[in-house]
Amino acid sequence: MVDRAAFNQRTIAEFRQNDGKVGGPFEGAPLLLLHTVGARSGQPRVNPMMYLPDGERYLVFASKAGSDRNPDWYWNLRATPDARIEVGDRTLDVRAVELEGPERDEVFRVQASRYPGFGRYQQMTDRIIPVVALVPVEG
Repeated sequence: MVDRAAFNQRTIAEFRQNDGKVGGPFEGAPLLLLHTVGARSGQPRVNPMMYLPDGERYLVFASKAGSDRNPDWYWNLRATPDARIEVGDRTLDVRAVELEGPERDEVFRVQASRYPGFGRYQQMTDRIIPVVALVPVEG
């Protein structure tokens, strides 16, 4: 079993040392670090994740590798939609907006065509994998 916390910490360290570039399963993929506040704990959390650029927005996918449960970061954003991301060597304040309906379906289709693992994740679960737009906000 993969120690998810240790994997994330190594990925975060590599991301910060290399202006957002990492190897391993994320090599060559667009990656960001999402900073949230724990919905129950109130503690700061950082999660590395792939994103789909969409104009000024950063689209992230609550796949949790095809689990039947949404990832904690998704619930953290639902509780506190104001968050922060690190992209490359930049840090941005963002507001999370969940996409729905045809817009959600289309961007998920695009992500799954670029990265087929996302399509497999959707097939592994009965839930509709949420797509969240991280929209930069002014200072």
